[in-house]
Amino acid sequence: MSFDLVLFGGTGDLAWRKLMPALFQAFRHGSLPEGGRIIGVARDDLSDDAYRELIQSRFKAVEGGKRPSEEEFKEFASMLHYLRMDLSKPADYARLGKLLKGRNADTVVMYLATAPALFTSVVEQIAAAGLNTPATRMVLEKPLGHDLKSNRAINDAVQKVLSENQIFRIDHYLGKPSVQNLFAMRFGNALFEPIWRREHVANIQITIAEDLGVEKRGSFYDQTGALRDMVQNHALQLVCAMGMEPPINSHADAIRDEKLKVLRSLKPWTAEEIGLHAIRGQYGAGTAYGERVPGYRDEPGVDPDSKTETFVALRTEIANWRWAGVPIYIRTGKRLASRDARIEVNFRPAPHAIFRVPAGNANKLVINLQPKDGLELHLLAQPQDKRQRSSGTRMESQLAPVQLDLDFDKRFGGERVGAYERLLLDVIDGRLNLFVRRDEQEEAWRWVEPLLDSWSSDGSPRSYAAGTWGPSASSAMIARDGFAWSEEQ
Repeated sequence: MSFDLVLFGGTGDLAWRKLMPALFQAFRHGSLPEGGRIIGVARDDLSDDAYRELIQSRFKAVEGGKRPSEEEFKEFASMLHYLRMDLSKPADYARLGKLLKGRNADTVVMYLATAPALFTSVVEQIAAAGLNTPATRMVLEKPLGHDLKSNRAINDAVQKVLSENQIFRIDHYLGKPSVQNLFAMRFGNALFEPIWRREHVANIQITIAEDLGVEKRGSFYDQTGALRDMVQNHALQLVCAMGMEPPINSHADAIRDEKLKVLRSLKPWTAEEIGLHAIRGQYGAGTAYGERVPGYRDEPGVDPDSKTETFVALRTEIANWRWAGVPIYIRTGKRLASRDARIEVNFRPAPHAIFRVPAGNANKLVINLQPKDGLELHLLAQPQDKRQRSSGTRMESQLAPVQLDLDFDKRFGGERVGAYERLLLDVIDGRLNLFVRRDEQEEAWRWVEPLLDSWSSDGSPRSYAAGTWGPSASSAMIARDGFAWSEEQ
């Protein structure tokens, strides 16, 4: 199968940090169909060879094992091409059309790795140039819009020129191996389903923590914030994966129908709920990797008076028969104590104690997303000590925590397929299972919009020192329910 992948924003940050390394890994693994072209599109005045040299220089920043050798890159570079384009000029789209029609590939992927503000005009120009053919597939990067209104405007523009099955709204968290194993754990095994409900689950905690600051993306991030950047998409997709009912089959729409039901069941925000259960913070100066680091407002490209949140902690519920009354806690932020993404399912204690048990959440399932990839099952066991005796109906010994730890990297070995690699191959093959449907995306925007509105008229976010776990109000929020974040237990 022949394909052309047109990468709008081909010299940008996303292109060289994520997309090109992912495409190279697919090429290295033999998964990228032969005879394909990758066409970088940007305003820079570059030849094909100059573009290849640029990409090769960027690969030096890729971690060692994923860095191509000279010979590997030479083979990969034969797929790379470049077209200088001003995205506001119809004549440049005509030049792109001539380049594409000269080969007439089976599949043409248009990847919009540009600022979301350009999406509508780029899509309209693509249609005006007659490039919206049945072979076209379009990838839209997040955040898709700035709010519900702008999200709808972009989707309306795209759906005027392409059908829904040609539109791939990407959320790279859905391509992570650990998230794939979350679906496999839930729907490929009978073990957890009987206890995956309110009668047995005390709470669910979702943490997506980054130890880095905004780095060189200050100007972008200052217009976005943690709620738009992480909660509206990544975190809510994880909530859906945890809370959805089993789909009737593995088809894309069957999966997305069930995720949509979860989003529609999320407890709506009121002014009182926002005051109690929505915490926003912004990092100040602190310590990371043993060195002093600046606060958010001192980062390059950030407004010195910025009120943009770099941390969000929320408490919500899925208001349906399976999950009613089970609190779901979400927190995400930059410059936190460590890089850590995980989901914890904390189970209720045994209904009648015949043993002495340690304090805290003894029984829990931890789904590790990054940097570790795997599952941990925390249980209680009786230590094998000869001095322990039983008396009457109650055992005198105290149970001790034990842990079953499944490390997927060790178990399956080898180099695993990365998120963007998996998703790019799915686009080329036309598989929509791991992409977000329009109604899902709109429902997610609808749920976060009261928070956006409230925070836009509210005062500054709470400050927290870089290298910590965020504002103390986050701990107070979860403590009101009698629980604690895992590192505080």
